[in-house]
Amino acid sequence: MNQRFVLCLGPHGFYRMGFVEWPGRSGGRTVVCVHGLTRNGRDFDVLAEALSADAAVLCPDMPGRGASDWLAEPADYSYPTYFSAMAQLLARYDLTDVDWVGTSMGGLIGMFLAAMPGTPIKRLVLNDVGALIPAEGLKRLASYVGVDARFSDLAALEADLRRIAATFGPLSDAEWHRLAATSAQRQPDGTYAYAYDQRIASAGPQAEPHDIDLWATWDAIKVPTLILRGAQSDILRHEDAVAMTQRGPKARLVEFEGIGHAPALMAPDQIALIRDYLRHG
Repeated sequence: MNQRFVLCLGPHGFYRMGFVEWPGRSGGRTVVCVHGLTRNGRDFDVLAEALSADAAVLCPDMPGRGASDWLAEPADYSYPTYFSAMAQLLARYDLTDVDWVGTSMGGLIGMFLAAMPGTPIKRLVLNDVGALIPAEGLKRLASYVGVDARFSDLAALEADLRRIAATFGPLSDAEWHRLAATSAQRQPDGTYAYAYDQRIASAGPQAEPHDIDLWATWDAIKVPTLILRGAQSDILRHEDAVAMTQRGPKARLVEFEGIGHAPALMAPDQIALIRDYLRHG
């Protein structure tokens, strides 16, 4: 894998967006993997390594996360900014056809882009997000997004991560260590914090959110789509996921027991499912 950067233009100036590139075989397809609200592209290390046997894989850090610059204006942490950043990333590689794997926020970005005329997305994988986002799940996210949490060492950050991300599924100690290491940012005073700009909370879920209805966007999508759902998810309800198999692109749905929001996409069965879908549809 290679750490790369692309210069993007936002509403208030230029910024650098970091991304990890996993080179694939020459002439093969490209998969773009986009993370959730407070996460970063390193979440996909295990999946991307597996997919890179068949395809080049690009895993961006959305603005204000991971290796990317923080934006000058908190209000610019918005979907139009993210759409523009993704267009500039695709333009850097002259890509007109890509497959898309998106977790939570990354799935929503993929949904919106897939619904647009002339979309470059040819196959879409949505990880635990969909056409209706219930207020209950948004309220849970709002309880920790943007909290100024500082930790004395990486072990303390990992303990907190295990708490707030317990719904990711039954991960091994090695997997939790990996997630903690790629989630952390060392501070000038030697403490650790999560590697995202806490000001994204101003554009994220509010303390008293309401359901977000995206059915019109869903119905505009024409590309083949796979939905992955944690069976205990509070962001994608079972009944809404089933409805997504009956309208719009009439997606294929797979649910994972014992997991909430959102499957970590590290387990062999999850990886195999995505790899096979992108190979064969």
